[in-house]
Amino acid sequence: MKRILIFVVTCLLAAAPLRGQDLARQLAAEVTFLADSLQAGRGFGAAGNQSAAFYLLRQLRDAGLRTTVQSFSEGGRSGHNVVAVTPGWYRRYIVVGAYFDGLGTLEGRMYPGADSNGSGVAALISLARRLPECCHGEVGLVFVAFDGHNADLSGSRAFLERYRRDFPMSLMVNLDILGSSQAPLRKDHPDYLIALGGERYRFAIESANRGPRLELGWDYYGSKSFTDLFYRKVSDQRWFLDAGIPAVMFTSGITMDTNKPGDTAELLDYALLERRVLLIETWLRGML
Repeated sequence: MKRILIFVVTCLLAAAPLRGQDLARQLAAEVTFLADSLQAGRGFGAAGNQSAAFYLLRQLRDAGLRTTVQSFSEGGRSGHNVVAVTPGWYRRYIVVGAYFDGLGTLEGRMYPGADSNGSGVAALISLARRLPECCHGEVGLVFVAFDGHNADLSGSRAFLERYRRDFPMSLMVNLDILGSSQAPLRKDHPDYLIALGGERYRFAIESANRGPRLELGWDYYGSKSFTDLFYRKVSDQRWFLDAGIPAVMFTSGITMDTNKPGDTAELLDYALLERRVLLIETWLRGML
């Protein structure tokens, strides 16, 4: 009964309209739901993963988007991407994605995946609620909650293979770990955001940062090898880059809790996550 109550309250919080500082509250509610033991770490192909997919489908559908679930197979297990598109038809599309699968429960220990990547998914839901009203020109939006990140990035690969012809893509924006303040660019400045691939849009991103006032990084802590690793190989924008589609990966970086049982919802900084979401939202509004 207690778990059912948590589920209902979380859904009501997520569906509530935004007022004042309510964005941080909503982000916290969504991360808390995704990282709860009800989802058991959202392991690829597991029941908790399917529960999370159903939740995401409902949130994106309630945002007024055209929604579908794309099923695919990887390693003998089934995955499910949740795809939501702004109504109408457009000459080109910006894809906004975040993976929602986690490591699940291993050897009796659950890996909640709050920051990795409940934070990115919460940001995705927020943007899906707030941005479609801007789509009155030639650019539409495709929001994708990718499954299979922890199964060789199979969900993002399957999405691109299936939908590239349907949605001419001019840009892919990947939200991959966004909720922590534990790995700042400088020790004395915890309010930061990394935008790999973002230098191409640097002026516009810096303009969008006038309100949030975050310290921006354009590489992965000054390391070319780690920048290439995270930008071109181990995150979901990889297949888009391989296909010649520009991509920006927003992240707050890996911490000591990433992909560990200690990656819990209460460790995240939701006021800072809100500012990161607002920066990304403002930047994307200028692209539409």
